[in-house]
Amino acid sequence: MKIVSVVGARPQFIKAATVSRHLRRAHQEVLVHTGQHYDAQLSDVFFAQLDLPAPDYHLGVGSAPHGRQTAQMLERLEDVLLQEKPERVLVYGDTNSTLAGALAAVKLHIPLAHVEAGLRSYDRRMPEEINRILTDHCADLLFCPSALAVENLAREGITNGVHLVGDVMYDSLLQQLPDERAAQEALSQQGLSPQEYLLVTVHRAANTDDPARLGAILQALAELSLPVVFPIHPRTRKAIAAAGLALAPNVRLREPLGYHDMLILERYARTILTDSGGVQKEAFFLGVPCVTLREETEWPETVECGWNVLAGADPERIVAAAKRPVPQGERPLLFGDGHAAEKIVRSLEI
Repeated sequence: MKIVSVVGARPQFIKAATVSRHLRRAHQEVLVHTGQHYDAQLSDVFFAQLDLPAPDYHLGVGSAPHGRQTAQMLERLEDVLLQEKPERVLVYGDTNSTLAGALAAVKLHIPLAHVEAGLRSYDRRMPEEINRILTDHCADLLFCPSALAVENLAREGITNGVHLVGDVMYDSLLQQLPDERAAQEALSQQGLSPQEYLLVTVHRAANTDDPARLGAILQALAELSLPVVFPIHPRTRKAIAAAGLALAPNVRLREPLGYHDMLILERYARTILTDSGGVQKEAFFLGVPCVTLREETEWPETVECGWNVLAGADPERIVAAAKRPVPQGERPLLFGDGHAAEKIVRSLEI
Protein backbone atom coordinates (compact mmCIF):
# COMPACT_ATOMS: atom_id res chain seq x y z
CA MET A 1 0.00 0.00 0.00
CA LYS A 2 1.25 3.49 -0.81
CA ILE A 3 0.48 6.01 1.93
CA VAL A 4 1.22 9.75 1.88
CA SER A 5 1.89 11.04 5.40
CA VAL A 6 1.57 14.80 5.94
CA VAL A 7 3.51 16.56 8.71
CA GLY A 8 4.49 20.14 9.37
CA ALA A 9 4.94 20.90 13.08
CA ARG A 10 7.00 19.65 16.01
CA PRO A 11 4.35 17.40 17.62
CA GLN A 12 3.62 15.80 14.26
CA PHE A 13 7.26 14.86 13.74
CA ILE A 14 7.21 13.01 17.08
CA LYS A 15 3.98 11.15 16.23
CA ALA A 16 4.97 10.36 12.65
CA ALA A 17 8.37 8.97 13.66
CA THR A 18 6.70 6.36 15.84
CA VAL A 19 4.10 5.34 13.24
CA SER A 20 6.52 5.47 10.31
CA ARG A 21 8.85 2.98 11.99
CA HIS A 22 6.12 0.34 11.87
CA LEU A 23 4.48 1.47 8.64
CA ARG A 24 7.60 1.16 6.49
CA ARG A 25 8.11 -2.48 7.41
CA ALA A 26 5.33 -3.52 5.06
CA HIS A 27 4.18 -0.46 3.10
CA GLN A 28 5.47 2.39 0.96
CA GLU A 29 5.32 5.71 2.77
CA VAL A 30 5.74 9.06 1.03
CA LEU A 31 6.51 11.68 3.68
CA VAL A 32 5.47 15.28 2.97
CA HIS A 33 6.71 18.17 5.15
CA THR A 34 4.60 21.29 4.58
CA GLY A 35 7.22 23.59 6.11
CA GLN A 36 4.84 24.96 8.78
CA HIS A 37 7.65 24.67 11.33
CA TYR A 38 10.78 25.61 9.41
CA ASP A 39 13.17 26.77 12.17
CA ALA A 40 15.97 24.18 12.53
CA GLN A 41 15.29 23.83 16.27
CA LEU A 42 11.61 23.16 15.63
CA SER A 43 12.07 20.88 12.62
CA ASP A 44 15.47 19.48 11.57
CA VAL A 45 16.54 18.44 15.06
CA PHE A 46 13.45 16.25 15.44
CA PHE A 47 14.07 14.40 12.18
CA ALA A 48 17.63 13.70 13.33
CA GLN A 49 16.89 12.69 16.93
CA LEU A 50 13.88 10.53 16.11
CA ASP A 51 15.35 8.82 13.02
CA LEU A 52 12.43 10.13 11.01
CA PRO A 53 13.26 9.64 7.31
CA ALA A 54 13.98 12.79 5.35
CA PRO A 55 10.80 14.06 3.69
CA ASP A 56 10.20 13.04 0.11
CA TYR A 57 8.62 16.45 -0.46
CA HIS A 58 9.27 19.71 1.39
CA LEU A 59 6.60 22.22 0.41
CA GLY A 60 8.35 25.22 1.99
CA VAL A 61 5.16 27.04 2.94
CA GLY A 62 6.52 28.66 6.11
CA SER A 63 4.75 31.16 8.34
CA ALA A 64 1.72 33.13 7.13
CA PRO A 65 -1.80 34.07 8.27
CA HIS A 66 -4.01 31.02 8.72
CA GLY A 67 -6.00 31.33 5.49
CA ARG A 68 -3.02 31.99 3.25
CA GLN A 69 -0.88 29.31 4.89
CA THR A 70 -3.61 26.65 4.64
CA ALA A 71 -4.38 27.61 1.03
CA GLN A 72 -0.75 27.35 -0.03
CA MET A 73 -0.43 23.96 1.65
CA LEU A 74 -3.63 22.73 0.00
CA GLU A 75 -2.49 23.82 -3.45
CA ARG A 76 0.93 22.20 -3.14
CA LEU A 77 -0.38 19.02 -1.48
CA GLU A 78 -2.88 18.54 -4.28
CA ASP A 79 -0.03 18.51 -6.79
CA VAL A 80 1.83 15.89 -4.71
CA LEU A 81 -1.23 13.65 -4.43
CA LEU A 82 -1.96 13.86 -8.13
CA GLN A 83 1.61 12.85 -8.86
CA GLU A 84 1.94 10.08 -6.27
CA LYS A 85 -1.60 8.61 -6.53
CA PRO A 86 -1.56 7.08 -3.01
CA GLU A 87 -4.12 4.63 -1.73
CA ARG A 88 -4.46 6.61 1.51
CA VAL A 89 -3.45 9.89 3.14
CA LEU A 90 -2.43 9.96 6.81
CA VAL A 91 -2.58 13.17 8.88
CA TYR A 92 -1.77 13.94 12.49
CA GLY A 93 -3.17 16.22 15.17
CA ASP A 94 -4.77 19.63 14.65
CA THR A 95 -2.51 22.04 12.78
CA ASN A 96 -3.08 23.84 9.48
CA SER A 97 -0.98 21.07 7.91
CA THR A 98 -3.54 18.56 9.21
CA LEU A 99 -6.48 20.41 7.70
CA ALA A 100 -4.72 21.02 4.38
CA GLY A 101 -3.87 17.32 4.11
CA ALA A 102 -7.45 16.35 4.92
CA LEU A 103 -8.99 18.72 2.37
CA ALA A 104 -6.54 17.76 -0.36
CA ALA A 105 -7.30 14.07 0.16
CA VAL A 106 -11.07 14.27 0.40
CA LYS A 107 -11.42 16.54 -2.66
CA LEU A 108 -9.44 13.98 -4.70
CA HIS A 109 -11.50 11.10 -3.24
CA ILE A 110 -8.47 9.55 -1.53
CA PRO A 111 -9.28 7.73 1.77
CA LEU A 112 -8.10 9.70 4.80
CA ALA A 113 -6.85 8.50 8.19
CA HIS A 114 -6.56 10.87 11.16
CA VAL A 115 -4.20 10.09 14.03
CA GLU A 116 -5.30 11.77 17.29
CA ALA A 117 -8.94 11.97 16.24
CA GLY A 118 -11.81 12.97 18.51
CA LEU A 119 -10.16 15.65 20.62
CA ARG A 120 -12.34 18.60 21.53
CA SER A 121 -11.74 21.72 23.62
CA TYR A 122 -15.21 23.07 22.69
CA ASP A 123 -13.69 26.48 22.03
CA ARG A 124 -14.23 27.30 18.37
CA ARG A 125 -12.20 30.48 18.68
CA MET A 126 -9.13 28.21 18.58
CA PRO A 127 -7.95 27.47 15.02
CA GLU A 128 -6.90 24.02 16.23
CA GLU A 129 -10.46 23.18 17.24
CA ILE A 130 -11.79 23.97 13.76
CA ASN A 131 -8.97 21.92 12.22
CA ARG A 132 -9.84 18.92 14.43
CA ILE A 133 -13.55 19.00 13.69
CA LEU A 134 -13.20 19.37 9.93
CA THR A 135 -10.50 16.71 9.69
CA ASP A 136 -12.55 14.20 11.69
CA HIS A 137 -15.55 14.75 9.45
CA CYS A 138 -13.40 14.19 6.34
CA ALA A 139 -11.74 11.00 7.61
CA ASP A 140 -12.93 7.43 7.12
CA LEU A 141 -10.40 6.02 9.62
CA LEU A 142 -10.17 7.81 12.97
CA PHE A 143 -7.51 6.76 15.46
CA CYS A 144 -8.45 7.93 18.96
CA PRO A 145 -5.98 8.32 21.85
CA SER A 146 -8.57 7.90 24.62
CA ALA A 147 -12.05 6.64 25.40
CA LEU A 148 -13.24 10.23 25.78
CA ALA A 149 -12.16 10.97 22.20
CA VAL A 150 -14.32 8.05 21.01
CA GLU A 151 -17.28 9.48 22.96
CA ASN A 152 -16.73 12.93 21.46
CA LEU A 153 -16.95 11.50 17.95
CA ALA A 154 -20.07 9.50 18.78
CA ARG A 155 -21.79 12.70 19.97
CA GLU A 156 -21.16 14.12 16.49
CA GLY A 157 -22.56 11.01 14.80
CA ILE A 158 -19.17 9.53 13.85
CA THR A 159 -18.98 5.84 14.75
CA ASN A 160 -17.82 4.06 11.59
CA GLY A 161 -14.06 3.64 11.18
CA VAL A 162 -13.34 4.73 14.77
CA HIS A 163 -10.52 2.88 16.53
CA LEU A 164 -9.38 3.32 20.13
CA VAL A 165 -5.62 2.82 19.80
CA GLY A 166 -4.01 4.96 22.52
CA ASP A 167 -1.61 7.84 22.16
CA VAL A 168 1.40 7.60 19.83
CA MET A 169 3.18 10.28 21.89
CA TYR A 170 3.10 7.85 24.81
CA ASP A 171 4.70 5.24 22.54
CA SER A 172 7.40 7.74 21.64
CA LEU A 173 8.08 8.81 25.20
CA LEU A 174 8.53 5.21 26.38
CA GLN A 175 10.96 4.57 23.53
CA GLN A 176 12.92 7.82 23.64
CA LEU A 177 13.14 8.82 27.34
CA PRO A 178 16.84 9.23 28.19
CA ASP A 179 18.14 7.02 30.99
CA GLU A 180 18.40 8.51 34.45
CA ARG A 181 22.18 8.84 34.52
CA ALA A 182 22.32 10.76 31.24
CA ALA A 183 19.41 12.93 32.36
CA GLN A 184 21.01 13.81 35.69
CA GLU A 185 24.27 14.73 33.93
CA ALA A 186 22.38 16.99 31.52
CA LEU A 187 20.62 18.74 34.41
CA SER A 188 23.87 19.23 36.29
CA GLN A 189 25.47 20.86 33.24
CA GLN A 190 22.64 23.41 33.30
CA GLY A 191 23.01 24.08 37.02
CA LEU A 192 19.62 22.50 37.79
CA SER A 193 18.54 20.01 40.44
CA PRO A 194 15.53 17.68 40.23
CA GLN A 195 12.25 19.21 41.45
CA GLU A 196 14.00 22.53 42.17
CA TYR A 197 12.95 24.40 39.03
CA LEU A 198 9.82 25.05 36.98
CA LEU A 199 9.48 24.58 33.22
CA VAL A 200 7.35 26.85 31.05
CA THR A 201 6.39 26.89 27.37
CA VAL A 202 4.19 29.53 25.69
CA HIS A 203 3.51 29.54 21.97
CA ARG A 204 -0.23 29.74 21.19
CA ALA A 205 -1.40 32.86 19.41
CA ALA A 206 -4.08 33.49 22.04
CA ASN A 207 -1.25 34.16 24.53
CA THR A 208 1.54 35.53 22.35
CA ASP A 209 -0.59 37.91 20.27
CA ASP A 210 -2.31 39.49 23.28
CA PRO A 211 0.18 41.72 25.17
CA ALA A 212 -2.08 41.83 28.24
CA ARG A 213 -2.27 38.02 28.50
CA LEU A 214 1.43 37.60 27.79
CA GLY A 215 2.31 40.25 30.37
CA ALA A 216 0.09 38.57 32.97
CA ILE A 217 1.78 35.21 32.39
CA LEU A 218 5.24 36.80 32.78
CA GLN A 219 4.03 38.54 35.95
CA ALA A 220 3.02 35.16 37.37
CA LEU A 221 6.43 33.69 36.57
CA ALA A 222 8.07 36.57 38.43
CA GLU A 223 6.05 35.72 41.55
CA LEU A 224 7.30 32.13 41.68
CA SER A 225 10.20 31.47 44.02
CA LEU A 226 11.91 28.71 42.02
CA PRO A 227 13.99 29.23 38.87
CA VAL A 228 11.83 29.09 35.73
CA VAL A 229 13.38 27.47 32.65
CA PHE A 230 11.74 28.93 29.54
CA PRO A 231 12.61 27.36 26.14
CA ILE A 232 11.24 30.19 24.05
CA HIS A 233 9.42 29.82 20.76
CA PRO A 234 10.52 32.36 18.09
CA ARG A 235 6.98 33.79 17.99
CA THR A 236 7.02 34.34 21.75
CA ARG A 237 10.43 36.01 21.73
CA LYS A 238 9.24 38.46 19.08
CA ALA A 239 6.01 39.13 20.97
CA ILE A 240 7.82 39.90 24.24
CA ALA A 241 10.15 42.31 22.46
CA ALA A 242 7.34 43.99 20.51
CA ALA A 243 5.30 44.53 23.66
CA GLY A 244 8.31 45.87 25.60
CA LEU A 245 7.83 43.27 28.34
CA ALA A 246 10.55 42.42 30.85
CA LEU A 247 11.54 39.02 32.22
CA ALA A 248 12.13 38.54 35.93
CA PRO A 249 15.58 37.48 37.18
CA ASN A 250 14.33 33.98 38.04
CA VAL A 251 13.34 33.31 34.40
CA ARG A 252 16.05 31.58 32.37
CA LEU A 253 15.49 31.75 28.62
CA ARG A 254 16.61 28.86 26.43
CA GLU A 255 16.54 28.41 22.69
CA PRO A 256 13.93 25.87 21.48
CA LEU A 257 15.00 22.41 22.63
CA GLY A 258 15.27 19.09 20.85
CA TYR A 259 12.98 16.25 21.89
CA HIS A 260 15.38 14.46 24.24
CA ASP A 261 16.48 17.64 26.02
CA MET A 262 12.86 18.68 26.47
CA LEU A 263 11.92 15.29 27.92
CA ILE A 264 14.73 15.60 30.46
CA LEU A 265 13.59 19.03 31.62
CA GLU A 266 9.98 17.84 31.80
CA ARG A 267 10.84 14.70 33.74
CA TYR A 268 12.61 16.49 36.59
CA ALA A 269 10.64 19.75 36.84
CA ARG A 270 8.71 20.51 40.01
CA THR A 271 5.83 21.77 37.88
CA ILE A 272 5.28 22.40 34.18
CA LEU A 273 3.40 25.49 32.96
CA THR A 274 2.33 25.38 29.32
CA ASP A 275 -0.24 26.23 26.68
CA SER A 276 0.80 23.21 24.57
CA GLY A 277 -1.46 20.20 24.26
CA GLY A 278 1.48 17.87 23.73
CA VAL A 279 3.39 19.13 26.75
CA GLN A 280 0.28 18.69 28.92
CA LYS A 281 0.24 15.02 27.98
CA GLU A 282 3.98 14.56 28.47
CA ALA A 283 3.67 16.04 31.95
CA PHE A 284 0.94 13.52 32.73
CA PHE A 285 2.94 10.61 31.31
CA LEU A 286 5.93 11.60 33.47
CA GLY A 287 3.94 12.24 36.66
CA VAL A 288 4.74 15.96 36.82
CA PRO A 289 2.05 18.46 37.93
CA CYS A 290 0.92 20.70 35.07
CA VAL A 291 -0.55 24.19 34.90
CA THR A 292 -2.27 24.93 31.59
CA LEU A 293 -2.12 28.58 30.57
CA ARG A 294 -5.48 28.39 28.82
CA GLU A 295 -9.14 28.38 29.83
CA GLU A 296 -9.80 25.00 28.22
CA THR A 297 -7.97 21.86 27.15
CA GLU A 298 -8.41 19.12 24.61
CA TRP A 299 -7.12 16.75 27.31
CA PRO A 300 -9.75 17.18 30.07
CA GLU A 301 -8.95 13.71 31.43
CA THR A 302 -5.70 15.11 32.85
CA VAL A 303 -7.67 17.81 34.71
CA GLU A 304 -10.29 15.43 36.04
CA CYS A 305 -7.67 13.22 37.68
CA GLY A 306 -5.90 16.18 39.30
CA TRP A 307 -2.60 16.26 37.43
CA ASN A 308 -3.49 19.32 35.37
CA VAL A 309 -5.07 22.64 36.35
CA LEU A 310 -6.54 25.23 33.98
CA ALA A 311 -5.29 28.65 35.08
CA GLY A 312 -5.68 30.83 31.98
CA ALA A 313 -3.56 33.98 32.13
CA ASP A 314 -4.60 34.99 35.64
CA PRO A 315 -1.44 35.51 37.76
CA GLU A 316 -3.15 34.56 41.02
CA ARG A 317 -4.52 31.31 39.61
CA ILE A 318 -1.23 30.47 37.90
CA VAL A 319 0.82 30.96 41.06
CA ALA A 320 -1.61 28.98 43.22
CA ALA A 321 -1.70 26.12 40.73
CA ALA A 322 2.08 26.05 40.39
CA LYS A 323 2.53 25.83 44.16
CA ARG A 324 -0.10 23.13 44.77
CA PRO A 325 1.01 19.79 46.25
CA VAL A 326 1.91 16.94 43.94
CA PRO A 327 -1.19 14.74 43.43
CA GLN A 328 -1.11 11.49 45.35
CA GLY A 329 -1.89 8.00 44.11
CA GLU A 330 -1.24 6.25 40.83
CA ARG A 331 -2.10 7.94 37.57
CA PRO A 332 -4.83 6.14 35.61
CA LEU A 333 -3.94 4.53 32.26
CA LEU A 334 -5.85 6.98 30.10
CA PHE A 335 -3.86 6.89 26.89
CA GLY A 336 -3.17 3.29 26.03
CA ASP A 337 -0.40 0.79 26.61
CA GLY A 338 2.44 2.21 24.52
CA HIS A 339 1.57 0.22 21.38
CA ALA A 340 -0.66 2.72 19.58
CA ALA A 341 1.50 2.87 16.43
CA GLU A 342 1.30 -0.89 15.94
CA LYS A 343 -2.48 -0.82 16.31
CA ILE A 344 -2.73 2.01 13.77
CA VAL A 345 -0.74 0.09 11.16
CA ARG A 346 -2.81 -3.06 11.73
CA SER A 347 -6.01 -1.05 11.29
CA LEU A 348 -4.73 0.50 8.05
CA GLU A 349 -4.28 -3.00 6.66
CA ILE A 350 -7.86 -4.17 7.30
